[in-house]
Amino acid sequence: MGISIWQLLIILLIIVVLFGTKKLRNIGGDLGGAIKNFRNSMRDGEEESAAKAETTAAKPETPATPESAAKPETATTPAAQMTQEGKIIEGLVTDKQTSKV
Repeated sequence: MGISIWQLLIILLIIVVLFGTKKLRNIGGDLGGAIKNFRNSMRDGEEESAAKAETTAAKPETPATPESAAKPETATTPAAQMTQEGKIIEGLVTDKQTSKV
C-alpha cells in the first residue's frame, strides 16, 4: 500500500500551486546554501581540531612541581577581580564607582 507516481505528481502540483515556482526555487537555493555552509563549517572544525592536536603534541609537557602547585593564583577569580578592579556586570569588569554625598 505505497504511494504511486500519480499520487506524488498530484501532491507536487498542489505544492506548486500553493507556493509558486519562484518561492520554491528560493527555498531550494536557501536549503542548498545552508547545506554548503554546514559542510564548510564541519571541514573547518576538523582542520581546527587537527591543528590544535598538532600544537599540543609538539608542546612538551612540564611536570608539576610542589612549588608551582603551592602558588596562589593572582586575581583570576571573579571575586578577586571585583575587589581589585570594580564591579562585574555579565562577565565584564567595570571601573569602581565612587558616590559623592
